Amino acid sequence: MAEVVQVWAGAYDCDVLVIGGGIVGLSTAYAITRAAPGTRVTVLEKEPGPARHQTGRNSGVIHSGIYYRPGSLKARYAVRGAAEMVKFCAEYGIAHAVTGKLIVATEREELPRLHALVQRGRENGIPVRELGSSQIGEYEPEVRGLAAIHVGTTGVCDFVGVARELARASGAEIRYGARVVRVDRRADRGVAVLTEAGEVVRGRVLVNCAGLYCDEVARLTGDDPEVRIVPFRGEYYELARPELVRGLVYPVPDPAFPFLGVHLTRGIDGGVHIGPNAVPALAREGYDWGVVRPRELAGTVAWPGSWAIARRHWRYGAGELHRSVSKGAFLDAVRRLLPGAEAADLVRAPAGVRAQAVLRDGTLVDDFLIREGARAVHVLNAPSPAATASLPIGREIGGRALGMLGSL
Repeated sequence: MAEVVQVWAGAYDCDVLVIGGGIVGLSTAYAITRAAPGTRVTVLEKEPGPARHQTGRNSGVIHSGIYYRPGSLKARYAVRGAAEMVKFCAEYGIAHAVTGKLIVATEREELPRLHALVQRGRENGIPVRELGSSQIGEYEPEVRGLAAIHVGTTGVCDFVGVARELARASGAEIRYGARVVRVDRRADRGVAVLTEAGEVVRGRVLVNCAGLYCDEVARLTGDDPEVRIVPFRGEYYELARPELVRGLVYPVPDPAFPFLGVHLTRGIDGGVHIGPNAVPALAREGYDWGVVRPRELAGTVAWPGSWAIARRHWRYGAGELHRSVSKGAFLDAVRRLLPGAEAADLVRAPAGVRAQAVLRDGTLVDDFLIREGARAVHVLNAPSPAATASLPIGREIGGRALGMLGSL
């Protein structure tokens, strides 16, 4: 990497160099400058603005933390992060609302899983109210089910607005349109990166918050991430009659998967999003079936974990694919919760892609995953509820980066 090595004789451009301008990367920059004023932070983001991928393409839900294993990073950071996110939005005038949500069982076999969620919520310190079938209408008159729980701490917000405010309030230097193509990490010197535009940026410590490309950035740095990002596209519809839904309505999730199933979300704009499903994407930014990137697809297919997932969960995957290609099948999933929905009520909306880390044996990494290398911190799994949990996640990552700086 001669282009980069030649510039090591110069001064550092920053103390901490963050790759990725989504909500996690920007929260990390914010946390570092709050904890250690005067620390120079530079954020490199390949897009022309912040939060263009996972942060800006989700349903905008501030998750309560009820789904996550007690003691896990997801559980601890989501519960803490939800309260902090509401406070942050209120402090900076960002659109938000604490709406509460219903988790509804529509089949008898779901009732034990619903009860397990009640227990998990209590273990995570989340207040829940159990509802019988007749009580569901108190919250959602058009929703039907055998039983439900109401989680009062769930809300919605403008996560893109949060990301913009984190960028502004951090005081970090944010460079947009700066795609990283090479990395030279020297344990005795620091990290220098080369961007697609030919810029070289040098820092003492690297933080990898590259989301859909985090495993590739880790390899560029010289570290083995031991996981591969396998992209799953989540497809959404908009409800043409938003008056049918007052707040947030979710099915009982299958605990074998990190996906929450097709749900109904009234956003801060008053519209109701329906979805997502979860289908394999043919590119890391494959927001529809027409986006195919052969190199990325080949990387996914070559990863043994991808085949293990396919063998293990083909029935589940077949159902998700059916809902992707058939509006009628998607409508059937919606009608389980909202019987009055009609085909004309479903209007296609922009999709998102989940950056799901998968182990070689096909295990879907369930928790947030943060690993360290020499002068580097890699965030290798931070899908939902990372937006909700972004403030405490940022402090965790920032603390590790500052610890590295202090030891140099």
